[in-house]
Amino acid sequence: MKRRLLPLLLLGLLSSVRAQDNPDALFQQGVDLFFAAKPKESVAAFDKLIALVPQSKPQLWQRGLALYYAGDFKGGREQFEVHQTVNGNDVENAAWHFLCIAKGEGVEAARKVFIPIEGDSRIPMKQVHELFAGKGSEEAVLKAAEEGEGERLRNHRCYAHLYLGLYYEATGDDAKAKEHMLKAAHDFAMDHYMGRVAQVHVKIRGWEK
Repeated sequence: MKRRLLPLLLLGLLSSVRAQDNPDALFQQGVDLFFAAKPKESVAAFDKLIALVPQSKPQLWQRGLALYYAGDFKGGREQFEVHQTVNGNDVENAAWHFLCIAKGEGVEAARKVFIPIEGDSRIPMKQVHELFAGKGSEEAVLKAAEEGEGERLRNHRCYAHLYLGLYYEATGDDAKAKEHMLKAAHDFAMDHYMGRVAQVHVKIRGWEK
């Protein structure tokens, strides 16, 4: 047993070294830790990646999500601002930027610097943007999400309830936040990054069914 254990220990050490020096491994580590509902550890992995490859920072919107759930709203705001420089037409980036400021400084402060977005044709992103800007409504988001059928419809509903849940969390309506986030995480669950964000959200908030 002991003779076989040494190579396994060495393999573990080598894997650790590779994770510390390999940008791809560090990125995957950050993602895996986030989906394990460990946002602070996820941020630490992404920070190691940035230390290794500083030019990667603008691309790391995933780090912004981890910062939000870690409670570092100032850091999250900065991450989404730098991501805006490389991804200027994404309503989701504007929404998360809003969320970080709203949690740290209040909704009115967030609206004053809300990022204008044009060209995001995904459903129901136009209506989500209008809602966060204070010009739309929950009803408009849900109505827009009813386009399509099958998995496409399910995906639209997942996104709608995810961002409605996040919006109501930012505006202090915890009951509605929970209602919508549970729908995104369970009723209309999707196995893509943002679908899994909803699942992480309910786990971190202790809202699991």
